[in-house]
Amino acid sequence: MVSLGVILLIIGLLVDTGFPLTTIGIILIVVGLILNLVPIGGNRIRVF
Repeated sequence: MVSLGVILLIIGLLVDTGFPLTTIGIILIVVGLILNLVPIGGNRIRVF
């Protein structure tokens, strides 16, 4: 999800479509990082 957000952010900045792609990219990056860093349903240790 983070990689898709980065790709959309880069495409949105390069193509200069403006608001939609850049905003969706930023939202996907933030949600992906939150889901990756916050353990849901217990204290499972994530190994990167």
